[in-house]
Amino acid sequence: MKNSSIDWQDVHPTNRYAAEIVMGMRPSCEMERLACQRHLDDLKRQATEGFPYVFDESRADRIFEWFERCCRHVRGPFSGELIELVPFQKFDLGAVFGWVHLDSGKRRFRKAFHMRARGNVKSTEMSGLALYGMCGDCVYPPGRPDLKRYEDSPEVECAAVDKGQAKRVWLDAMKMGENSPDISKRLRIKRTYIEHAKRGGWLRPLSKDTKNKDSGAPCLVIIDEYHAHQTSEIVDVSYSGFGKRLQSLMQIISTAGKDSENSPCKKEYDSLCKMMKGETDMQDSYFVMIREIEQEDDPHDETIWVKGSPILQDENEYSEELRKQMRAEHDDAYNSGDPSKIREFLTKRMNRWQADSENKYMSGIMDKWKALAISRDAFLDLVRGYVTWNGLDLSKTTDLTGSGFVFRLPDGRYAVTAHGFMPEETATKHEHSDRVPYRQWADDGWCTITPGAVVDYNYIKSNIQQMETDESWFIQEICYDPYNATHFTQQLEAEGYERVEIRQGVQTLSEPTKFFRELVLKGLIVHDGSPLLTWCLSNAVEVKDNNDNIKLSKKNKDDSQRIDLIAAIMNAMVRAMVGDSRINLNEHIMSDDFSF
Repeated sequence: MKNSSIDWQDVHPTNRYAAEIVMGMRPSCEMERLACQRHLDDLKRQATEGFPYVFDESRADRIFEWFERCCRHVRGPFSGELIELVPFQKFDLGAVFGWVHLDSGKRRFRKAFHMRARGNVKSTEMSGLALYGMCGDCVYPPGRPDLKRYEDSPEVECAAVDKGQAKRVWLDAMKMGENSPDISKRLRIKRTYIEHAKRGGWLRPLSKDTKNKDSGAPCLVIIDEYHAHQTSEIVDVSYSGFGKRLQSLMQIISTAGKDSENSPCKKEYDSLCKMMKGETDMQDSYFVMIREIEQEDDPHDETIWVKGSPILQDENEYSEELRKQMRAEHDDAYNSGDPSKIREFLTKRMNRWQADSENKYMSGIMDKWKALAISRDAFLDLVRGYVTWNGLDLSKTTDLTGSGFVFRLPDGRYAVTAHGFMPEETATKHEHSDRVPYRQWADDGWCTITPGAVVDYNYIKSNIQQMETDESWFIQEICYDPYNATHFTQQLEAEGYERVEIRQGVQTLSEPTKFFRELVLKGLIVHDGSPLLTWCLSNAVEVKDNNDNIKLSKKNKDDSQRIDLIAAIMNAMVRAMVGDSRINLNEHIMSDDFSF
Protein backbone atom coordinates (compact mmCIF):
# COMPACT_ATOMS: atom_id res chain seq x y z
CA MET A 1 0.00 0.00 0.00
CA LYS A 2 1.57 3.28 -1.13
CA ASN A 3 0.73 6.47 0.69
CA SER A 4 0.82 8.54 -2.52
CA SER A 5 -1.76 6.32 -4.23
CA ILE A 6 -4.45 6.67 -1.58
CA ASP A 7 -7.24 9.23 -1.49
CA TRP A 8 -7.71 9.12 2.27
CA GLN A 9 -11.11 10.80 2.11
CA ASP A 10 -12.50 7.77 0.30
CA VAL A 11 -11.18 5.24 2.83
CA HIS A 12 -13.46 4.13 5.63
CA PRO A 13 -12.21 5.40 9.04
CA THR A 14 -11.69 1.87 10.34
CA ASN A 15 -9.58 0.85 7.38
CA ARG A 16 -7.76 4.18 7.29
CA TYR A 17 -6.66 3.90 10.90
CA ALA A 18 -5.41 0.34 10.36
CA ALA A 19 -3.37 1.44 7.36
CA GLU A 20 -1.90 4.43 9.20
CA ILE A 21 -0.75 2.19 12.06
CA VAL A 22 0.77 -0.47 9.80
CA MET A 23 2.50 2.17 7.65
CA GLY A 24 4.00 3.82 10.73
CA MET A 25 2.07 7.05 10.29
CA ARG A 26 0.85 6.73 13.89
CA PRO A 27 3.01 5.52 16.79
CA SER A 28 1.97 2.15 18.17
CA CYS A 29 3.13 -0.94 20.03
CA GLU A 30 3.62 -4.35 18.46
CA MET A 31 0.24 -5.71 19.60
CA GLU A 32 -1.67 -2.79 18.07
CA ARG A 33 0.23 -3.19 14.80
CA LEU A 34 -0.61 -6.87 14.72
CA ALA A 35 -4.31 -6.13 15.31
CA CYS A 36 -4.35 -3.60 12.50
CA GLN A 37 -2.42 -5.89 10.17
CA ARG A 38 -4.91 -8.64 10.93
CA HIS A 39 -7.75 -6.35 9.88
CA LEU A 40 -6.05 -5.44 6.60
CA ASP A 41 -5.22 -9.06 5.86
CA ASP A 42 -8.83 -10.05 6.54
CA LEU A 43 -10.04 -7.38 4.12
CA LYS A 44 -8.04 -9.11 1.38
CA ARG A 45 -9.51 -12.55 2.09
CA GLN A 46 -13.09 -11.58 2.97
CA ALA A 47 -15.88 -13.61 1.39
CA THR A 48 -13.49 -16.38 0.40
CA GLU A 49 -13.65 -20.11 1.02
CA GLY A 50 -12.90 -20.79 4.66
CA PHE A 51 -13.49 -17.15 5.65
CA PRO A 52 -17.19 -16.34 5.17
CA TYR A 53 -17.03 -12.82 6.62
CA VAL A 54 -17.14 -9.35 5.12
CA PHE A 55 -16.48 -5.91 6.50
CA ASP A 56 -19.84 -4.11 6.19
CA GLU A 57 -19.14 -0.38 6.41
CA SER A 58 -22.81 0.35 7.05
CA ARG A 59 -22.68 -1.71 10.26
CA ALA A 60 -19.55 0.12 11.40
CA ASP A 61 -21.12 3.48 10.54
CA ARG A 62 -24.20 2.54 12.53
CA ILE A 63 -22.22 2.26 15.80
CA PHE A 64 -20.40 5.52 15.00
CA GLU A 65 -23.70 7.32 14.47
CA TRP A 66 -25.09 5.88 17.69
CA PHE A 67 -22.34 7.47 19.73
CA GLU A 68 -22.12 10.76 17.86
CA ARG A 69 -25.86 11.41 17.45
CA CYS A 70 -27.32 9.88 20.62
CA CYS A 71 -24.71 9.66 23.38
CA ARG A 72 -23.48 12.51 25.55
CA HIS A 73 -20.54 12.73 27.92
CA VAL A 74 -21.43 12.32 31.58
CA ARG A 75 -18.01 13.15 33.05
CA GLY A 76 -15.27 15.75 32.72
CA PRO A 77 -15.09 19.06 30.85
CA PHE A 78 -17.27 17.82 27.96
CA SER A 79 -20.13 16.67 30.20
CA GLY A 80 -23.44 17.13 28.40
CA GLU A 81 -21.87 17.41 24.94
CA LEU A 82 -22.37 14.83 22.20
CA ILE A 83 -19.53 12.33 21.95
CA GLU A 84 -17.14 12.75 19.04
CA LEU A 85 -15.26 9.52 18.41
CA VAL A 86 -11.52 9.79 17.83
CA PRO A 87 -9.71 7.64 15.24
CA PHE A 88 -8.62 4.80 17.52
CA GLN A 89 -12.20 4.38 18.74
CA LYS A 90 -13.46 4.22 15.17
CA PHE A 91 -11.05 1.41 14.49
CA ASP A 92 -11.97 -0.60 17.58
CA LEU A 93 -15.72 -0.08 17.33
CA GLY A 94 -15.76 -0.34 13.55
CA ALA A 95 -13.87 -3.63 13.54
CA VAL A 96 -15.93 -5.26 16.30
CA PHE A 97 -19.31 -4.21 14.86
CA GLY A 98 -18.46 -4.02 11.14
CA TRP A 99 -17.28 -7.58 10.53
CA VAL A 100 -20.30 -9.80 9.83
CA HIS A 101 -21.12 -13.15 8.28
CA LEU A 102 -21.50 -12.94 4.51
CA ASP A 103 -24.92 -14.60 4.37
CA SER A 104 -26.62 -14.11 7.73
CA GLY A 105 -25.29 -10.68 8.63
CA LYS A 106 -24.57 -11.88 12.17
CA ARG A 107 -21.54 -10.38 13.87
CA ARG A 108 -18.26 -12.20 13.37
CA PHE A 109 -16.80 -11.43 16.79
CA ARG A 110 -18.26 -13.03 19.93
CA LYS A 111 -15.51 -11.79 22.23
CA ALA A 112 -13.42 -8.62 22.23
CA PHE A 113 -10.45 -7.98 24.52
CA HIS A 114 -9.44 -4.33 24.93
CA MET A 115 -6.49 -3.15 27.02
CA ARG A 116 -5.40 0.44 27.26
CA ALA A 117 -4.23 2.81 29.96
CA ARG A 118 -6.34 4.79 32.40
CA GLY A 119 -7.83 7.99 31.01
CA ASN A 120 -8.61 6.59 27.57
CA VAL A 121 -12.41 6.91 27.84
CA LYS A 122 -13.12 3.27 28.62
CA SER A 123 -16.05 4.18 30.89
CA THR A 124 -17.60 6.38 28.23
CA GLU A 125 -17.41 3.62 25.66
CA MET A 126 -18.85 1.04 28.04
CA SER A 127 -21.84 3.21 28.87
CA GLY A 128 -22.57 3.93 25.22
CA LEU A 129 -22.18 0.26 24.28
CA ALA A 130 -24.51 -0.86 27.05
CA LEU A 131 -27.20 1.49 25.79
CA TYR A 132 -26.61 0.43 22.19
CA GLY A 133 -27.15 -3.16 23.27
CA MET A 134 -30.54 -2.17 24.67
CA CYS A 135 -31.69 0.11 21.86
CA GLY A 136 -29.80 -0.14 18.59
CA ASP A 137 -28.22 -3.56 18.18
CA CYS A 138 -29.64 -5.52 15.28
CA VAL A 139 -28.85 -7.96 12.47
CA TYR A 140 -29.20 -7.39 8.76
CA PRO A 141 -27.55 -8.84 5.65
CA PRO A 142 -24.54 -6.85 4.41
CA GLY A 143 -25.63 -3.64 2.75
CA ARG A 144 -29.34 -4.19 3.51
CA PRO A 145 -30.21 -1.99 6.50
CA ASP A 146 -33.85 -2.13 5.33
CA LEU A 147 -33.98 -5.72 6.62
CA LYS A 148 -33.05 -5.00 10.25
CA ARG A 149 -33.91 -7.62 12.86
CA TYR A 150 -34.08 -6.67 16.53
CA GLU A 151 -34.40 -9.16 19.39
CA ASP A 152 -37.11 -9.03 22.01
CA SER A 153 -36.17 -8.68 25.67
CA PRO A 154 -32.57 -7.52 25.16
CA GLU A 155 -30.31 -8.39 28.08
CA VAL A 156 -27.17 -6.35 28.76
CA GLU A 157 -24.83 -7.09 31.67
CA CYS A 158 -22.42 -4.52 33.11
CA ALA A 159 -20.07 -6.85 34.99
CA ALA A 160 -17.30 -5.99 37.41
CA VAL A 161 -15.39 -7.59 40.25
CA ASP A 162 -17.67 -6.24 42.96
CA LYS A 163 -21.10 -4.71 43.32
CA GLY A 164 -19.83 -1.14 43.74
CA GLN A 165 -17.78 -1.13 40.54
CA ALA A 166 -20.53 -2.85 38.57
CA LYS A 167 -23.07 -0.33 39.86
CA ARG A 168 -20.83 2.55 38.80
CA VAL A 169 -20.80 1.35 35.20
CA TRP A 170 -24.56 0.88 35.33
CA LEU A 171 -25.13 4.35 36.85
CA ASP A 172 -23.02 5.98 34.12
CA ALA A 173 -25.15 4.27 31.49
CA MET A 174 -28.30 5.37 33.29
CA LYS A 175 -27.12 8.99 33.41
CA MET A 176 -26.09 8.90 29.75
CA GLY A 177 -29.50 7.54 28.83
CA GLU A 178 -31.34 10.16 30.87
CA ASN A 179 -29.33 12.97 29.26
CA SER A 180 -30.14 11.85 25.73
CA PRO A 181 -33.56 12.65 24.25
CA ASP A 182 -33.06 9.92 21.64
CA ILE A 183 -32.29 7.24 24.21
CA SER A 184 -34.59 8.26 27.04
CA LYS A 185 -37.68 7.92 24.85
CA ARG A 186 -36.74 4.32 24.00
CA LEU A 187 -35.98 3.15 27.54
CA ARG A 188 -37.72 3.13 30.89
CA ILE A 189 -34.99 4.37 33.21
CA LYS A 190 -35.81 4.06 36.89
CA ARG A 191 -33.72 4.21 40.05
CA THR A 192 -33.37 0.44 40.28
CA TYR A 193 -33.81 -0.82 36.72
CA ILE A 194 -33.48 -0.02 33.02
CA GLU A 195 -35.64 -1.73 30.39
CA HIS A 196 -36.68 -1.17 26.79
CA ALA A 197 -40.03 0.62 26.58
CA LYS A 198 -41.44 -1.75 23.95
CA ARG A 199 -39.23 -4.84 23.93
CA GLY A 200 -38.63 -5.26 27.67
CA GLY A 201 -35.42 -6.94 28.78
CA TRP A 202 -32.93 -5.37 31.16
CA LEU A 203 -29.66 -3.55 31.59
CA ARG A 204 -28.25 -4.59 34.95
CA PRO A 205 -25.06 -4.55 37.02
CA LEU A 206 -23.45 -7.95 37.57
CA SER A 207 -20.77 -9.04 40.04
CA LYS A 208 -19.72 -12.10 42.03
CA ASP A 209 -22.29 -11.02 44.65
CA THR A 210 -25.18 -11.10 42.17
CA LYS A 211 -27.66 -13.92 42.65
CA ASN A 212 -28.77 -15.96 39.63
CA LYS A 213 -25.75 -14.94 37.54
CA ASP A 214 -26.34 -17.80 35.15
CA SER A 215 -30.05 -17.32 34.54
CA GLY A 216 -29.87 -14.96 31.55
CA ALA A 217 -29.41 -15.03 27.80
CA PRO A 218 -27.22 -11.97 27.28
CA CYS A 219 -27.02 -10.00 24.07
CA LEU A 220 -24.07 -7.99 25.34
CA VAL A 221 -21.76 -8.49 28.33
CA ILE A 222 -19.28 -5.81 29.34
CA ILE A 223 -16.51 -6.99 31.68
CA ASP A 224 -14.99 -3.97 33.42
CA GLU A 225 -11.38 -3.90 34.70
CA TYR A 226 -10.83 -7.62 34.31
CA HIS A 227 -7.37 -7.32 35.89
CA ALA A 228 -9.07 -6.92 39.29
CA HIS A 229 -10.98 -10.21 39.03
CA GLN A 230 -9.50 -12.98 41.16
CA THR A 231 -11.20 -15.71 39.12
CA SER A 232 -12.72 -16.07 35.67
CA GLU A 233 -16.13 -16.94 37.15
CA ILE A 234 -18.02 -13.91 35.78
CA VAL A 235 -16.52 -14.38 32.30
CA ASP A 236 -17.20 -18.11 32.26
CA VAL A 237 -20.76 -17.90 33.58
CA SER A 238 -21.67 -15.05 31.22
CA TYR A 239 -20.14 -16.75 28.19
CA SER A 240 -21.99 -19.98 28.98
CA GLY A 241 -25.24 -18.07 28.35
CA PHE A 242 -24.27 -17.40 24.73
CA GLY A 243 -25.98 -19.34 21.97
CA LYS A 244 -29.47 -18.24 22.93
CA ARG A 245 -29.20 -14.99 20.92
CA LEU A 246 -28.48 -14.15 17.31
CA GLN A 247 -25.11 -12.48 17.92
CA SER A 248 -24.10 -12.25 21.59
CA LEU A 249 -20.97 -10.23 22.29
CA MET A 250 -18.63 -10.03 25.29
CA GLN A 251 -16.49 -6.89 25.61
CA ILE A 252 -13.61 -7.31 28.08
CA ILE A 253 -12.11 -3.91 28.87
CA SER A 254 -9.23 -3.41 31.28
CA THR A 255 -5.95 -1.79 32.16
CA ALA A 256 -2.94 -3.91 33.11
CA GLY A 257 -2.58 -5.17 36.66
CA LYS A 258 -0.49 -7.45 38.81
CA ASP A 259 1.46 -10.09 36.92
CA SER A 260 0.18 -12.82 39.22
CA GLU A 261 0.16 -16.53 38.53
CA ASN A 262 -3.49 -16.53 39.63
CA SER A 263 -4.72 -13.57 37.54
CA PRO A 264 -7.27 -14.72 34.93
CA CYS A 265 -6.76 -11.46 33.04
CA LYS A 266 -2.99 -11.99 32.81
CA LYS A 267 -3.54 -15.56 31.63
CA GLU A 268 -5.94 -14.30 28.96
CA TYR A 269 -3.49 -11.55 27.99
CA ASP A 270 -0.61 -14.02 27.64
CA SER A 271 -2.74 -16.41 25.58
CA LEU A 272 -3.97 -13.67 23.26
CA CYS A 273 -0.48 -12.25 22.75
CA LYS A 274 0.63 -15.69 21.56
CA MET A 275 -2.36 -15.87 19.24
CA MET A 276 -1.70 -12.47 17.71
CA LYS A 277 1.98 -13.34 17.18
CA GLY A 278 1.00 -16.49 15.32
CA GLU A 279 2.31 -18.86 17.99
CA THR A 280 -1.15 -20.41 18.40
CA ASP A 281 -4.10 -20.71 16.03
CA MET A 282 -6.02 -17.53 15.29
CA GLN A 283 -9.58 -17.45 16.65
CA ASP A 284 -11.66 -15.73 13.98
CA SER A 285 -14.41 -14.89 16.47
CA TYR A 286 -12.11 -13.12 18.98
CA PHE A 287 -11.12 -9.45 18.49
CA VAL A 288 -7.95 -8.37 20.31
CA MET A 289 -6.62 -4.86 20.82
CA ILE A 290 -3.80 -4.43 23.34
CA ARG A 291 -2.14 -1.04 23.65
CA GLU A 292 0.84 -0.85 26.00
CA ILE A 293 4.36 0.44 26.30
CA GLU A 294 6.77 -2.38 25.59
CA GLN A 295 9.41 -3.88 27.87
CA GLU A 296 12.26 -2.15 26.05
CA ASP A 297 10.51 1.25 26.16
CA ASP A 298 11.70 3.95 28.55
CA PRO A 299 8.71 5.18 30.62
CA HIS A 300 10.50 8.52 31.12
CA ASP A 301 10.22 9.19 27.36
CA GLU A 302 6.92 11.00 26.82
CA THR A 303 6.92 10.21 23.11
CA ILE A 304 6.17 6.54 23.82
CA TRP A 305 3.27 7.20 26.21
CA VAL A 306 0.91 7.18 23.25
CA LYS A 307 1.46 3.43 22.86
CA GLY A 308 -0.63 2.76 25.96
CA SER A 309 -2.74 5.91 25.72
CA PRO A 310 -3.95 6.17 22.11
CA ILE A 311 -6.05 9.22 22.91
CA LEU A 312 -2.75 11.16 22.97
CA GLN A 313 -2.42 10.53 19.22
CA ASP A 314 -4.76 13.43 18.44
CA GLU A 315 -4.19 16.85 19.96
CA ASN A 316 -7.23 18.32 21.70
CA GLU A 317 -8.09 19.87 25.05
CA TYR A 318 -8.69 16.52 26.71
CA SER A 319 -5.44 14.91 25.50
CA GLU A 320 -3.45 17.96 26.59
CA GLU A 321 -4.89 17.78 30.11
CA LEU A 322 -4.34 14.03 30.26
CA ARG A 323 -0.69 14.42 29.30
CA LYS A 324 -0.22 17.03 32.03
CA GLN A 325 -1.74 14.70 34.59
CA MET A 326 0.40 11.78 33.45
CA ARG A 327 3.50 13.97 33.67
CA ALA A 328 2.59 15.01 37.22
CA GLU A 329 2.05 11.39 38.29
CA HIS A 330 5.33 10.35 36.65
CA ASP A 331 7.28 13.04 38.48
CA ASP A 332 5.60 12.30 41.81
CA ALA A 333 6.28 8.56 41.51
CA TYR A 334 9.91 8.71 40.43
CA ASN A 335 10.91 11.66 42.61
CA SER A 336 9.51 9.90 45.66
CA GLY A 337 11.35 6.67 44.93
CA ASP A 338 8.32 4.83 46.33
CA PRO A 339 8.09 1.44 44.56
CA SER A 340 4.33 1.28 45.04
CA LYS A 341 3.85 4.65 43.33
CA ILE A 342 6.14 3.68 40.46
CA ARG A 343 4.29 0.40 40.08
CA GLU A 344 0.96 2.24 40.04
CA PHE A 345 2.18 4.66 37.37
CA LEU A 346 3.52 1.88 35.14
CA THR A 347 0.41 -0.22 35.53
CA LYS A 348 -2.31 2.38 35.18
CA ARG A 349 -0.70 5.02 32.96
CA MET A 350 1.71 2.93 30.85
CA ASN A 351 -0.50 -0.19 30.80
CA ARG A 352 2.49 -2.39 31.59
CA TRP A 353 1.93 -5.50 33.71
CA GLN A 354 3.80 -5.39 37.02
CA ALA A 355 4.97 -8.08 39.40
CA ASP A 356 2.74 -8.76 42.39
CA SER A 357 3.18 -6.01 44.95
CA GLU A 358 3.70 -8.49 47.76
CA ASN A 359 7.26 -9.47 48.66
CA LYS A 360 7.06 -12.49 46.39
CA TYR A 361 10.03 -14.83 46.41
CA MET A 362 10.08 -15.18 42.61
CA SER A 363 8.90 -11.67 41.77
CA GLY A 364 9.85 -10.86 38.18
CA ILE A 365 11.47 -14.21 37.37
CA MET A 366 8.56 -16.64 37.09
CA ASP A 367 8.97 -16.51 33.31
CA LYS A 368 12.57 -17.71 33.72
CA TRP A 369 11.34 -20.60 35.87
CA LYS A 370 8.72 -21.60 33.30
CA ALA A 371 11.29 -21.46 30.50
CA LEU A 372 13.41 -24.07 32.31
CA ALA A 373 10.69 -26.74 32.11
CA ILE A 374 11.01 -29.84 29.96
CA SER A 375 8.41 -32.52 29.30
CA ARG A 376 7.69 -35.04 32.04
CA ASP A 377 9.01 -37.91 29.91
CA ALA A 378 12.20 -35.99 29.13
CA PHE A 379 12.63 -35.20 32.82
CA LEU A 380 12.28 -38.85 33.85
CA ASP A 381 14.78 -39.87 31.18
CA LEU A 382 17.19 -37.18 32.43
CA VAL A 383 17.23 -38.28 36.10
CA ARG A 384 16.71 -42.03 35.74
CA GLY A 385 19.16 -43.93 37.93
CA TYR A 386 20.36 -40.86 39.86
CA VAL A 387 20.73 -40.23 43.57
CA THR A 388 18.04 -37.93 44.93
CA TRP A 389 17.15 -36.20 48.16
CA ASN A 390 13.49 -36.35 49.15
CA GLY A 391 11.86 -33.49 51.05
CA LEU A 392 8.57 -33.71 52.94
CA ASP A 393 6.21 -30.94 54.01
CA LEU A 394 3.31 -32.73 55.65
CA SER A 395 1.50 -29.67 57.13
CA LYS A 396 -2.09 -30.34 58.21
CA THR A 397 -3.50 -33.73 57.33
CA THR A 398 -6.59 -32.10 55.80
CA ASP A 399 -4.62 -29.80 53.49
CA LEU A 400 -2.18 -30.12 50.62
CA THR A 401 0.92 -32.16 51.44
CA GLY A 402 4.10 -32.01 49.41
CA SER A 403 6.82 -34.53 48.56
CA GLY A 404 9.74 -33.07 46.62
CA PHE A 405 12.87 -34.50 45.00
CA VAL A 406 16.18 -32.76 44.25
CA PHE A 407 18.86 -34.22 41.97
CA ARG A 408 22.43 -33.04 41.39
CA LEU A 409 23.34 -33.55 37.74
CA PRO A 410 26.90 -34.15 36.45
CA ASP A 411 26.82 -30.97 34.35
CA GLY A 412 26.38 -28.77 37.44
CA ARG A 413 22.64 -28.33 37.09
CA TYR A 414 19.99 -29.35 39.59
CA ALA A 415 16.76 -31.13 38.69
CA VAL A 416 13.65 -30.81 40.85
CA THR A 417 10.18 -32.29 40.86
CA ALA A 418 7.39 -32.57 43.43
CA HIS A 419 4.09 -34.36 43.94
CA GLY A 420 1.06 -33.25 45.96
CA PHE A 421 -1.40 -35.20 48.10
CA MET A 422 -4.85 -34.08 49.27
CA PRO A 423 -7.74 -35.92 50.96
CA GLU A 424 -10.83 -36.66 48.90
CA GLU A 425 -13.32 -35.11 51.34
CA THR A 426 -11.63 -31.69 51.28
CA ALA A 427 -10.54 -31.57 47.63
CA THR A 428 -13.74 -29.95 46.39
CA LYS A 429 -13.71 -27.38 49.19
CA HIS A 430 -10.11 -26.50 48.46
CA GLU A 431 -10.80 -26.18 44.74
CA HIS A 432 -13.22 -23.37 45.61
CA SER A 433 -11.10 -21.73 48.32
CA ASP A 434 -7.76 -22.06 46.51
CA ARG A 435 -9.24 -21.44 43.04
CA VAL A 436 -7.10 -24.10 41.39
CA PRO A 437 -8.10 -27.40 39.69
CA TYR A 438 -6.79 -30.07 42.08
CA ARG A 439 -8.90 -32.82 40.53
CA GLN A 440 -7.72 -32.01 37.02
CA TRP A 441 -4.14 -31.94 38.26
CA ALA A 442 -4.75 -35.34 39.84
CA ASP A 443 -6.06 -36.67 36.54
CA ASP A 444 -2.92 -35.33 34.85
CA GLY A 445 -0.66 -37.03 37.41
CA TRP A 446 0.64 -33.98 39.28
CA CYS A 447 -1.00 -34.87 42.58
CA THR A 448 -2.91 -37.69 44.27
CA ILE A 449 -6.37 -37.43 45.84
CA THR A 450 -6.34 -39.85 48.78
CA PRO A 451 -9.52 -41.47 50.17
CA GLY A 452 -11.14 -40.12 53.31
CA ALA A 453 -10.94 -36.88 55.28
CA VAL A 454 -7.19 -36.81 55.95
CA VAL A 455 -4.13 -37.47 53.85
CA ASP A 456 -3.19 -41.14 53.97
CA TYR A 457 0.60 -41.09 54.34
CA ASN A 458 0.83 -44.59 52.91
CA TYR A 459 0.23 -42.98 49.49
CA ILE A 460 3.31 -40.80 50.03
CA LYS A 461 5.39 -43.84 50.95
CA SER A 462 4.07 -45.71 47.92
CA ASN A 463 4.96 -42.78 45.66
CA ILE A 464 8.53 -42.68 46.99
CA GLN A 465 8.92 -46.44 46.60
CA GLN A 466 7.43 -46.36 43.10
CA MET A 467 9.98 -43.76 42.01
CA GLU A 468 12.75 -46.00 43.35
CA THR A 469 11.39 -49.06 41.55
CA ASP A 470 10.10 -47.63 38.27
CA GLU A 471 12.66 -44.89 37.69
CA SER A 472 15.67 -46.41 39.50
CA TRP A 473 16.05 -43.44 41.83
CA PHE A 474 18.29 -43.91 44.86
CA ILE A 475 16.85 -42.04 47.85
CA GLN A 476 19.85 -40.61 49.69
CA GLU A 477 17.83 -39.11 52.56
CA ILE A 478 14.31 -38.23 53.64
CA CYS A 479 14.50 -34.55 54.68
CA TYR A 480 11.47 -33.56 56.70
CA ASP A 481 9.85 -30.66 58.49
CA PRO A 482 9.38 -32.11 62.02
CA TYR A 483 5.85 -30.71 62.30
CA ASN A 484 3.44 -33.64 62.24
CA ALA A 485 6.03 -35.93 60.63
CA THR A 486 7.90 -37.80 63.36
CA HIS A 487 5.80 -40.97 63.41
CA PHE A 488 5.60 -41.26 59.63
CA THR A 489 9.34 -40.75 59.10
CA GLN A 490 10.04 -43.30 61.81
CA GLN A 491 8.07 -45.77 59.71
CA LEU A 492 10.19 -44.85 56.70
CA GLU A 493 13.35 -45.26 58.77
CA ALA A 494 12.18 -48.73 59.83
CA GLU A 495 12.03 -49.64 56.13
CA GLY A 496 15.64 -48.63 55.59
CA TYR A 497 15.45 -44.96 54.65
CA GLU A 498 17.78 -42.47 56.28
CA ARG A 499 15.86 -39.51 57.67
CA VAL A 500 17.09 -36.03 58.57
CA GLU A 501 15.05 -33.49 60.49
CA ILE A 502 15.15 -30.05 58.87
CA ARG A 503 14.53 -27.31 61.39
CA GLN A 504 12.40 -24.54 59.92
CA GLY A 505 14.35 -21.47 61.08
CA VAL A 506 16.05 -19.09 58.67
CA GLN A 507 19.53 -20.17 59.79
CA THR A 508 18.81 -23.52 58.18
CA LEU A 509 16.67 -22.48 55.23
CA SER A 510 18.19 -19.16 54.12
CA GLU A 511 21.15 -20.52 52.18
CA PRO A 512 19.23 -23.14 50.15
CA THR A 513 16.39 -20.68 49.52
CA LYS A 514 18.78 -18.10 48.09
CA PHE A 515 20.68 -20.83 46.22
CA PHE A 516 17.50 -22.11 44.55
CA ARG A 517 16.69 -18.63 43.21
CA GLU A 518 20.25 -18.20 41.94
CA LEU A 519 19.94 -21.49 40.06
CA VAL A 520 16.80 -20.20 38.34
CA LEU A 521 18.44 -16.89 37.42
CA LYS A 522 21.50 -18.68 36.01
CA GLY A 523 19.42 -21.27 34.16
CA LEU A 524 21.01 -24.09 36.17
CA ILE A 525 17.84 -25.83 37.23
CA VAL A 526 15.46 -28.06 35.29
CA HIS A 527 11.95 -29.23 36.17
CA ASP A 528 9.07 -31.16 34.65
CA GLY A 529 6.64 -28.24 34.27
CA SER A 530 4.29 -29.28 37.08
CA PRO A 531 1.51 -26.65 37.22
CA LEU A 532 0.97 -27.47 40.90
CA LEU A 533 4.63 -26.87 41.77
CA THR A 534 4.66 -23.70 39.66
CA TRP A 535 1.54 -22.45 41.45
CA CYS A 536 3.09 -23.11 44.88
CA LEU A 537 6.30 -21.36 43.82
CA SER A 538 4.40 -18.31 42.57
CA ASN A 539 2.58 -18.04 45.92
CA ALA A 540 5.72 -18.09 48.09
CA VAL A 541 6.46 -14.89 49.98
CA GLU A 542 9.97 -14.09 51.19
CA VAL A 543 10.36 -13.50 54.93
CA LYS A 544 13.58 -11.78 56.00
CA ASP A 545 15.26 -11.22 59.37
CA ASN A 546 17.54 -8.34 60.36
CA ASN A 547 20.59 -10.17 58.97
CA ASP A 548 19.03 -10.65 55.51
CA ASN A 549 18.43 -14.34 56.14
CA ILE A 550 15.31 -15.50 54.35
CA LYS A 551 12.82 -18.33 54.29
CA LEU A 552 9.57 -18.94 52.45
CA SER A 553 6.11 -18.37 53.82
CA LYS A 554 2.54 -17.87 52.76
CA LYS A 555 1.26 -14.29 52.77
CA ASN A 556 -0.94 -15.06 55.78
CA LYS A 557 -1.08 -18.09 58.06
CA ASP A 558 -4.56 -19.07 56.84
CA ASP A 559 -4.00 -18.03 53.23
CA SER A 560 -5.32 -20.42 50.59
CA GLN A 561 -2.36 -19.66 48.30
CA ARG A 562 -0.36 -22.73 49.27
CA ILE A 563 3.40 -23.29 49.04
CA ASP A 564 3.69 -26.91 50.27
CA LEU A 565 5.45 -28.39 47.22
CA ILE A 566 8.19 -25.76 47.05
CA ALA A 567 8.58 -26.00 50.84
CA ALA A 568 9.21 -29.74 50.40
CA ILE A 569 11.83 -29.05 47.75
CA MET A 570 13.59 -26.54 50.02
CA ASN A 571 13.81 -29.19 52.75
CA ALA A 572 15.51 -31.50 50.27
CA MET A 573 17.72 -28.70 48.95
CA VAL A 574 19.18 -28.14 52.44
CA ARG A 575 20.90 -31.51 52.13
CA ALA A 576 21.32 -31.82 48.38
CA MET A 577 23.38 -28.66 47.97
CA VAL A 578 26.12 -29.84 50.35
CA GLY A 579 26.46 -33.39 49.03
CA ASP A 580 28.58 -35.48 51.34
CA SER A 581 29.14 -32.75 53.96
CA ARG A 582 26.42 -34.21 56.09
CA ILE A 583 27.86 -34.37 59.61
CA ASN A 584 28.75 -30.70 60.01
CA LEU A 585 25.51 -29.49 58.46
CA ASN A 586 23.50 -31.86 60.63
CA GLU A 587 25.04 -30.34 63.74
CA HIS A 588 24.13 -26.88 62.44
CA ILE A 589 20.55 -27.95 61.71
CA MET A 590 20.00 -29.50 65.14
CA SER A 591 21.29 -26.39 66.93
CA ASP A 592 19.08 -24.01 64.93
CA ASP A 593 16.74 -22.33 67.39
CA PHE A 594 16.08 -19.11 65.49
CA SER A 595 12.46 -18.08 65.56
CA PHE A 596 10.41 -14.98 64.75
